[in-house]
Amino acid sequence: MNVLSLFDGISCGRLALDRANVTVDTYLASEIDRYAINVAKSNYPDTIHLGNVCNVGKCDASLPEIDLLIGGSPCQGFSFAGKQLNFDDPRSQLFFEYVRVLKQTKPKYFLLENVRMKQESMDAITDLLGVEPVAINSNLVSAQNRYRLYWTNIPMDELPDDKGIMLKDIIEDDYVTDRDKSHCIDANYFKGGNLKSYFEKHRRQLVFSDNLQPKILQRGRGFNSGGIKAKDGKTPSLSTSSWEHNNHLTFDEGFTWRKLTPLECERLQTVPDNYTKGVSNTQRYKMLGNGWTVDVVAHIFRGLHES
Repeated sequence: MNVLSLFDGISCGRLALDRANVTVDTYLASEIDRYAINVAKSNYPDTIHLGNVCNVGKCDASLPEIDLLIGGSPCQGFSFAGKQLNFDDPRSQLFFEYVRVLKQTKPKYFLLENVRMKQESMDAITDLLGVEPVAINSNLVSAQNRYRLYWTNIPMDELPDDKGIMLKDIIEDDYVTDRDKSHCIDANYFKGGNLKSYFEKHRRQLVFSDNLQPKILQRGRGFNSGGIKAKDGKTPSLSTSSWEHNNHLTFDEGFTWRKLTPLECERLQTVPDNYTKGVSNTQRYKMLGNGWTVDVVAHIFRGLHES
């Protein structure tokens, strides 16, 4: 199978194809982030890198016949966490490059991933791709709450089975968790901030030392004199940002908190341990936040065997 991956990132699509036991003859990748490209090359040196998506199929007329086109165009303009500029955001307009390449290559199968968005934007994408999206929360296969939409013509009869993986199952040390499932880790996970904003505004996932007293954690939202209130048990979705310092802070209540490690974020995305090693932690957080939950996409790709 010849695969063309747009906005390839760290080649989570290639990981998912391997996990789904789909044979890849040629894997072509369009990506501009040099750190993500380095990680992809170190894991899959046979990948053919094409550079900027805006040049794919234009500067190189020698593309092979493509059997599968995949990609997750930048989502910041669509995300409810952002300004919701939708197609007015230049990053979201890159979706039309996906449509252009889809029309040009005419693959047998395609997959587009993106975030939850306004109905009008979702309808516009649906009209252009000709298929309804399937909504899947990564919490079925990982310890992370990550709700995404998948537009695809690959046969899929049911959602992935719930593997029952909890946040506490992927933590490296004896720290404890305030929820069963992590918040969605996004590309901004590396960014710092005070503890209150970390929970209330950004919902960055933290874990706590084992001397944390039960009274500090309460169901609900926000903060009060009793300490942190948690909403549920999965982490928020991974995003593209994180910070390099102040990994551990101790508070008057007598507990220590820290951010998730890059390896723990890999586990949230069901990426192999240390898959992203070789670049800075900041870059690892960013590329994992921008990536796919591999086991979700692998579930979709297993439908390729049924067609």
